[in-house]
Amino acid sequence: MDCKMEKSKIQMLYDACNYVFSQEELPNFQQIQCLKNILNTFEAVDVGIDEFRLDGSPGSGEVMNSNGLISGQGVSEITYIHIYECDQFSMGIFCLPARRTFPLHDHPGMTVLSKLLYGSVCIKAYDWVRGETCSPRTNGLAGTAIDGIFNAPCEPSVLFPRSGGNIHSFTALTPCAILDVLSPPYSDDLGRPSTYFLDFPIPSLPGYAWLEEREVKLPCDLVVKGAPYLGPPLDVPDDDLC
Repeated sequence: MDCKMEKSKIQMLYDACNYVFSQEELPNFQQIQCLKNILNTFEAVDVGIDEFRLDGSPGSGEVMNSNGLISGQGVSEITYIHIYECDQFSMGIFCLPARRTFPLHDHPGMTVLSKLLYGSVCIKAYDWVRGETCSPRTNGLAGTAIDGIFNAPCEPSVLFPRSGGNIHSFTALTPCAILDVLSPPYSDDLGRPSTYFLDFPIPSLPGYAWLEEREVKLPCDLVVKGAPYLGPPLDVPDDDLC
């Protein structure tokens, strides 16, 4: 009799990310596709979220229902659920109530895989139009990479340091949740801060906009609350605990 327990989806994702992003080389197409395939199997309940029930009660910044899960429909502010972070990658979930926007921001030098777990979201994303210099920018011309509405279930998306819509914003049309994998994670100390932008479309140049860094590092109208991760536990090495 085989007494081994089947791995949870989040454990499989962690194991795959730990392998792919711990290599010295950048991930190849097959490795990214493998991560996408794992992400594509996820549903909200796999990460401790009940997307349907409304019987949540606020407490310590969380909305938990009688099943002991985060009540997706009961989230009243943009909420971040931290799952895991190490030097190579991080995993977390953004839950958004309807009509809330996470403003335009970048992912410097990062590869990001995202899975819309439930709901409907409008995404607008840009990539810099680069000339001879490839140094980090805080303003300049950018081309539209994504401008559309996404409804769950849909395939995971991938953005790369210089393509795929590295600078993006998303607006929840209904309550929604997005599971993100970032590699490497944000780090002010290592030159990977999150920068927020304003975009100014250019009428004479359809598909392009001028982006300018916001004067205030963190938009004053952006409020992100934290909530605990209530999904299956992760089995990680003791020296890899965050």
